[in-house]
Amino acid sequence: MSWTCDGVPKNSRESYNVSGPHPPYDNDGLICMSCGLPKEAMVDQPPEPRLPIKPILMALAGVLVLGGGGFGLYKALSGGSSGPTGGGTPSSSPTTTAVSPGEFLSSKAVSAPLISQGEKILLAGGKADAEKQAGAAAFVGKNWDEAIAKYEAATKTDPNDPETKIYLNNAAAQKTGNPLTIAVVVPIGASADAAKEVLRGAALYQDQFNKSPTVPGRLLEIVIVNDEVGKTVSIAQDLVNSPNVLGVLGHGIDSSSQDAIKTYETAGLAAISPVSSSVSIDAANKATLKLTKLLEKTDEMLKVYLQKVGETVANYANKNHSPGAIAIFYNSDSVYSKQLKELLVVEVPKASGKIVQEVDIKAGATFDAKSAVADASKAGANVVFMAMSKDQVEQAIAIAIANKDTSPPLALMGGSELYNPTTLIKGGDAIKDLVLAVPWRWEKDDPFSKQASEIWKGRVSWRTATAFDATQALTAAITSNPTREGTVKFLTAGTLISGTAKEFDLLKEIPLVKAVEGKDGPPGSKYQFDAIK
Repeated sequence: MSWTCDGVPKNSRESYNVSGPHPPYDNDGLICMSCGLPKEAMVDQPPEPRLPIKPILMALAGVLVLGGGGFGLYKALSGGSSGPTGGGTPSSSPTTTAVSPGEFLSSKAVSAPLISQGEKILLAGGKADAEKQAGAAAFVGKNWDEAIAKYEAATKTDPNDPETKIYLNNAAAQKTGNPLTIAVVVPIGASADAAKEVLRGAALYQDQFNKSPTVPGRLLEIVIVNDEVGKTVSIAQDLVNSPNVLGVLGHGIDSSSQDAIKTYETAGLAAISPVSSSVSIDAANKATLKLTKLLEKTDEMLKVYLQKVGETVANYANKNHSPGAIAIFYNSDSVYSKQLKELLVVEVPKASGKIVQEVDIKAGATFDAKSAVADASKAGANVVFMAMSKDQVEQAIAIAIANKDTSPPLALMGGSELYNPTTLIKGGDAIKDLVLAVPWRWEKDDPFSKQASEIWKGRVSWRTATAFDATQALTAAITSNPTREGTVKFLTAGTLISGTAKEFDLLKEIPLVKAVEGKDGPPGSKYQFDAIK
């Protein structure tokens, strides 16, 4: 049933984003296509109260998973109202042929080996490979019942595998017909563990949505895309040329990712990434996600997050190692690492600490961890902060091992890029008491932690939590008006978001975790990351 909007809410809810009155506009969807107000705003009676919304670090998953950061959304502490169209001319990319509805996206894609709805396996090598390959074969033949059966068997063999869970839901969506399709771009080749963590969050929300779809007869389908180095713009063009794709999650802040975002913007395809979205917080502590033009935000959201990391780290170091004397190890060839170092240099003195040394570990450069740690100790450091990017995890572990033999050993701290199984497994006893600043932390009494842990048979990371939030936000947009234009307009107007974070306020501090002995770490390690209260 159509409804009319004039831009003036008829009830008193404070969370509406009001742009002002406009001539009456008739709508068929859930939001006004003129101003973005929801249908409920035109109802005289006050709507049912919503649960309180906690600010969350949605965009952060983006920057920190891909090139120095990068999947998903980012928590920005400033707003933005511009739309996602425009923003320059995309870089040249290979010509692709538009995919017709009903065809697999990869059927005419230039980057076909990197794209799958379920017809090929991108994360191979697991204990359910046989069932997964059988599921893919059935998917190729569009034998949906067989694909569902095989992928369901694979989920039982390896319940920790998110790719299987996504393809199982995709087969069900294809069988039902006319699925709602989004693409999730993750760095499978560069960081399979990080990619899996992101996909677990997306899969968790997909499974939840498909059990109770808000658009009758239409289930959520997630296209998995491997963001291989050198293929980013080609991938973006492939997704643009597939009319069924209504939105994209992913990409980082590097130049290739920015070129990809330009491609989406020019084509009118909504893409939630660190450089194309912002989150504003109002006086009532309610968070609103909006799409923004690429050139208007660049890496502002990353800077805001890293500033909060700097404040939290500086305060913790000064409280526990007073006065905090910090040696920073970073790599200047990473935007994430360089900016984190620069913000630590600003924030540490504010907390009455000091920076005694800055050590740049560029890719390919010779690095002697033992000498570097010894030099930091001689310089008077009592804390080593490892601000390295995801490409420098091995160097971070080398620093920890060298520090273990230092007398006395220095306290070790780091950013979210070190939050991974490799750190815990290869670091051994050297990473005991390592403190990391992360966007979200697992808590045994937290409802989301419990649910996710039960489904994935183990603890989940901040990447899973933020990816869940990101998928939820984009799905809300596409279900409001299941077209590319409708999705863009919905996100441009802004949408309230709720998150997985419950016990902390990211406006004030970033959560901290510590490596401690326990039974819930990854296989091969006796350590796990527990929350610091």
